[in-house]
Amino acid sequence: MTTRDRILNLFRSHEGAFVSGQEISTQLGISRAAVWKQVKGLQQLGFTIEAKHAQGYRLLGNPAYLMAADIERGLKTRIIGRQVVSLEETDSTNIQIKALAEQGALEGAVLVADRQSAGRGRLGRRWESPSGVNLYCSILLKPHIPVQQAPQLTFLSAAAVAETMTRVCQLSACVKWPNDILVNGAKIAGLLNEMNAETEQIHFVILGIGINLNMTAEQLPTPLNYPATSVFLETGQQVDRALFLRTLLEILDHYYTEFLAEGFLPIRRRWERLCAVMNSRVTVDQESTRLSGTVVGLDVDGALRLQCEDGRVERILAGDVRLLSEQ
Repeated sequence: MTTRDRILNLFRSHEGAFVSGQEISTQLGISRAAVWKQVKGLQQLGFTIEAKHAQGYRLLGNPAYLMAADIERGLKTRIIGRQVVSLEETDSTNIQIKALAEQGALEGAVLVADRQSAGRGRLGRRWESPSGVNLYCSILLKPHIPVQQAPQLTFLSAAAVAETMTRVCQLSACVKWPNDILVNGAKIAGLLNEMNAETEQIHFVILGIGINLNMTAEQLPTPLNYPATSVFLETGQQVDRALFLRTLLEILDHYYTEFLAEGFLPIRRRWERLCAVMNSRVTVDQESTRLSGTVVGLDVDGALRLQCEDGRVERILAGDVRLLSEQ
């Protein structure tokens, strides 16, 4: 935890009351001049801090963007969240956490940004990332599993996002293969998981998560394959982004610990219960072909199992899935 984060925690523990410069100096082991410098830095970041002679400093307001100290406060996890990095703006949280991974960051490191200038979705599609409203984060994992099992983590993170939607926002969310989360038939979140590995060894996996929380209708992108929505548009309520992220990290931590101990089966069953098209007739558009059939579940490697009219089961590794009723 940085000196800046420690000062913030000290302010918050006093719940809006003044904290003397001497008390901050003593508790943090820094000079009064260093305290003043840190307070000025916090003010430049957007924190409203009042300074009064002979009384000290007190925190009156937070900036609009997420801070690491807000995320870590009260976080109850074993692996995910060991290190939290918060950025006001970045190109892509996946790109930045990859750089941290290559520098030796701990497993469970989390990087969150208030805005992305080059957010990406599946197949290189752009992910709209305005500031102050949504959640854009990436999580670093280093699982000791065979390389071919790494795609299973996509389904783990999808189930965790859907569960967080229910727990925090009281929204019934479902998952769309392979990496989207839907509410009332509209896309509310997307995942982009990436892996760094050799033939038989995973160095690290990045879980990239983008969730539309407080986006207005005017901020939504022009729909490509699916209409989009946000929690605010569905409920009319603003979401506390720090609370949402803490809850998501705790659920991810639970699912990941379960995955390491028990394998893919509990995650697969959870995902299938949440699947928007499970046991439904769909079409799957691939690069040069279109298949039709009934979705009957996931295979062990995350492939979608599609039962065709003649009874054979096709394994779908890539493609856009649509209900026949949407054709």
